[in-house]
Order: sequence, then C-alpha cells, then structure tokens
Amino acid sequence: MKPNRPIAAIVLTKNEERDLPACLESLRGLADEVYVIDSGSTDRTVAVAEEFGARVLAHPFASYAPQFNWALDNIPTNAEWILRIDADERISPKLRDELLAACDSVTAEVAGVMIPRRIRFLGKDIRYGDSYPVWLLRVWRKGIGRCEDTQMDEHMVLQTGTTIKVSGDLIHDIPKDLNEWTNKHNWYASRECQDIQTLLRNAGSLEGQAGRKRWLKQNVYLHLPPFYRACLYWFYRYILRLGFLDGREGLIYHFLQGFWYRFLVDAKLHEARLSARRLDARES
Repeated sequence: MKPNRPIAAIVLTKNEERDLPACLESLRGLADEVYVIDSGSTDRTVAVAEEFGARVLAHPFASYAPQFNWALDNIPTNAEWILRIDADERISPKLRDELLAACDSVTAEVAGVMIPRRIRFLGKDIRYGDSYPVWLLRVWRKGIGRCEDTQMDEHMVLQTGTTIKVSGDLIHDIPKDLNEWTNKHNWYASRECQDIQTLLRNAGSLEGQAGRKRWLKQNVYLHLPPFYRACLYWFYRYILRLGFLDGREGLIYHFLQGFWYRFLVDAKLHEARLSARRLDARES
C-alpha cells in the first residue's frame, strides 16, 4: 500500500557503483522520490542512480553533516517525509511495509520514526556484542530534522515532536573487502579524534539509545585510561554481551570494530599530544 503522504529518500555518494544498486532497489515501492547527492564520483555511480530513476545533485564533500544538511536545504521536494539511507544500506521488505503504514497513519505530534539497524559483516548477520538492534532516527517530517554537526557518529535531531519505533531491519551490508574496511576506519579514527579534541560532541543533544550510548562514552569510557579502555570495551562486547556467539565472522568484526578501531583512536590521540608537546617545546 502506497502512503498518501509521500516519502523522499536522500543518499550521499562518492564512487558507490558497487553498493548503490541494491540500496536503490530496496527503495522501490517505498520512496516516491530518490535524491542522490554525489561528490565527484569517477565511476558509474551517477549513471547507476539515473538508471534507477533517481535525481542526481552534485555538491563537494567536506564532511557528512554539512553535506546532508545541504541536501535537506536543496532537494526540490514537496514530500512530507524524508528518509536517510547510505549506499551500503538496504531496507528490508518488512521495514518497507512498516514504514509505509506508519507514515500513512501516525498522528500529527509524531515527527520521526526510529528504525533498527542490523550489521551484515562478510555475509553474516551480527546479532550479539551490543550490535543489534541499534535504533536510528532515519525517517522524519520534512523541515523538522537536521544532522548534528560532528565529524563522526552523526545522528539526526528533531526540532520538535515525538518519535515512534517500527519493526523490520535496516541492513548495513559491510564489508566486501577487509582492506576497504580497515582503510575507511583509519580515516574514521582521524575524524573521531577531531571530535574528541575539539569537544564537538554534546551528550545532551540526543535522546533514547543513541543519547545513552553517547553519555556513557563521554562520561565513562573517555575517562578511563587510554589503550586499556579499548581492552575493557572488547571484553564487554565479546564476553559480557555474548559477541562470541556470532561465530568466526563475529570474532573478526567485534575485534576490529570493538578493539582495533578504539585502540587506533587512542593511538592517534596520543600521537597528537606528542606533536603538540614538541611544538610547544620548539616555541618556548
């Protein structure tokens, strides 16, 4: 059943010809309009988007939040609802049906819809290690949601109204290649260091699960000893939160994402402090 109140989807892209087709295919029957905001792809991303009937807008990329907020301000849509989705994410059939029903029937005070994300790593669904469900605000009424301005872990924030939850999964299908995954997370670690060093994160800006996790990170995790906290987080995820039940792929995922990545962030923070001390010594 198509909603009486249409949905417009926004996808940010750069060189996403491999993942974009499955993403756009999953939007069929859900999004009345699809806008691909491309930042200089050199592969077939733009052609793929056009083949699926998406409208492509070009805009240079600085970081995710400004890019997405630019899209919100510039897509020519009259749709009542906006959907945010990444190129490596897919809407499951059940989630599609739940969103159609919700957007067509919710009361006026409901401004956003929280959906559960499931990680699929090396072809296996990750179910444990505090990785599922991760509730995300990905659908909201046009003009009410903005992306918070952080370098990493950006969330949508509503200016007003309440949210509801729906069932079904937003499937984050990662990675096809571990080289790609580790290279990307090396880049993520540098950006997260910028957030930590400049104190851009605001634990009070989010509610629900995302707000609780950010509060714990700022007020507990970041006050633990560097490097050792990565070990503690790995133990929490893999042992206490049963990450070992995810099998061999789960071992790889929880170790890389729960230990290696967090250790790398601490290493980059340490490197930045050493550089600052050397600079101060030269100037004194």
